[in-house]
Amino acid sequence: MSAVLKDRRDLKRDAILEVARAVFTEEGYADASMSIIAARVGGSKGTLYNYFKSKEELFSAYVREECGRFADDMFALDDHHDVVTRLTVIGERFLGHLLSERSVRTFQLVVAEVRRTPELARAFYDAGPAVGLRRLTQVLEEARDKGEIVADNCEIAAQQFMSLCKGSVHFQYALNLIERPNEAEIATIVSEAVRTFMARYGKTA
Repeated sequence: MSAVLKDRRDLKRDAILEVARAVFTEEGYADASMSIIAARVGGSKGTLYNYFKSKEELFSAYVREECGRFADDMFALDDHHDVVTRLTVIGERFLGHLLSERSVRTFQLVVAEVRRTPELARAFYDAGPAVGLRRLTQVLEEARDKGEIVADNCEIAAQQFMSLCKGSVHFQYALNLIERPNEAEIATIVSEAVRTFMARYGKTA
């Protein structure tokens, strides 16, 4: 396949994924169909099936693209920063993403379908939370190797840090019980999470 044809195919695939995201969030997974998505893209179902074999595969691809893009942004920072700075930046990006409209709608969509289509939950978890956990575990292992933290199990420590950042805010916002915290409020939540985490895992702990 020539580079031009590959670029065109990639652009078409990206366009399909963006339309699919809108259809899934507007219609719900069960009511979304390949016919609706194809109509919005402006092609036939046959064309759509050339890129994705099923609605399940399309949804999984959308989730992987969405989560993968965020994971790259979340952990994009220089290694020379100390662990407190790194955790602060990562934490603010993490919580900001969790509280974004796109992220919350995807989360709500998966939860709504989890009993009927449990494989969606697995696709979501593997592409999103599991990736973030692995990447944060690596960050903490590097900090441990530098002597910045003391942790026997960095994966557990990573889980605890994510939980400290989320608190109950993400759950309340996803349930539409509170308004989205502003950037200053997010920074305060993360600052307290980092302080609590370092009180437990800091090298002087």
